Amino acid sequence: MNQKHLFIFALLFSVYLSVQAQSPKPYNIVIKGGHVIDPKNNINTVMDVAIKDGKVAMIAKNINASEGVQVVNAKGMYVTPGLIDIHVHFFWGHDGNAYMNAPASLPADGFTFPAGVTTVVDAGSPGWKTFELYKKQTIEKSQTRVLAFLNIVGQGMAGGKYENDINEMDSQKAAEMAKKYPNDIVGFKLAHFNGRTWVPTDRLMEAGRLANLPVIVDFGGATPFLPLDSLFNVKFRPGDIYTHAFGGNGSTSPNGRESIVDVTTNKVKPYVIKAQNRGVIFDVGFGGSSFLFNQGSPAIKSGFYPNSISTDLHTGSMNNAMKNMPNIMSLFMAMGMDLQSVIKASTWNPAQEIKRPELGNLSVGADADVAIFTLREGNFGFYARDGKIAGKNRLETEMTIRGGRIVYNLNAIAEPNLLPSAPRTRPARPAAN
Repeated sequence: MNQKHLFIFALLFSVYLSVQAQSPKPYNIVIKGGHVIDPKNNINTVMDVAIKDGKVAMIAKNINASEGVQVVNAKGMYVTPGLIDIHVHFFWGHDGNAYMNAPASLPADGFTFPAGVTTVVDAGSPGWKTFELYKKQTIEKSQTRVLAFLNIVGQGMAGGKYENDINEMDSQKAAEMAKKYPNDIVGFKLAHFNGRTWVPTDRLMEAGRLANLPVIVDFGGATPFLPLDSLFNVKFRPGDIYTHAFGGNGSTSPNGRESIVDVTTNKVKPYVIKAQNRGVIFDVGFGGSSFLFNQGSPAIKSGFYPNSISTDLHTGSMNNAMKNMPNIMSLFMAMGMDLQSVIKASTWNPAQEIKRPELGNLSVGADADVAIFTLREGNFGFYARDGKIAGKNRLETEMTIRGGRIVYNLNAIAEPNLLPSAPRTRPARPAAN
């Protein structure tokens, strides 16, 4: 090697060492100046959040913006864990009926990220006969984290013909399917059964016991109605879930479905308070017409809050009073819930209800599922099938981050403003310790 070659080699080597000495930026995303609400970790103040390799890397009062590849300006906004909606219907397709592989259900990603939702639980659209199709065409095709309450009915939520057939309700087969797919199935669902018998409920409870998973119940109608006191305080275990909690008839009629608030006194019934105190979960499941102000308003005013806020999202509800998670979160604020309680009922509480404590929080090392909201002030209206109320605040989704990737960005608050690219594979749930 001559002197000229030695000089070129030395020059190139010095450039190589210089490049190696320049360490890459330590974070993929730094969220600056937002008001962080993380109920699990009792955070409710202005802080910065740093994200690295799909995980929350740091939360601190001040993180240098230059340390992030992308910087999100969240000043004046609220930064929360990604929302968890535990009552949706996402078994979208054309070959089935009702909400099972049918057009009335929705494809996940188009209706989650614009609402700040990063995790959903399908509330019984697939049953033990149809779950593997659901897994193939919904769970495995979605960037949204999709989990499921497995319907005790084999076909799933395929309409009255199936949902009222007790022979379709098989505890053993439902439990076997749940054990086969523990990363996807978080419990069991009973819905829409009409008739005065506890047999469907008992079969649901047996599946829950066999698989050691919670159940979620949406009563149909009965004449006279099946008493909720028996469901909550005899049938249910702590951790079992009653959805459409603020629905019911809302009247003194003995037929149909019982309500949790006595409309003659405007008070939550004592056995309901007893049930919540012993660990029974009360979920909103707002739906197209599964919420009444004559139930919700007196309950909230008395301090009886839902454990979890959920949508019952499908084509009917999204175009009706419900709309999306931020809308019903805002509605509950209009009825008197404080913002931190609303966030808790939309993040950390549902994570615990589905036994996924790794979700619904911004702990260092957690998956970087983050929602950023503006809390608008003004004159807003919210309605249900029994009336309407006014509110002074409305939550609006500014940004959603799923697994460390910006997947929704309303007002271009990230610099540089990079368009998201779809991941090649769905993120896997970490193995249990």
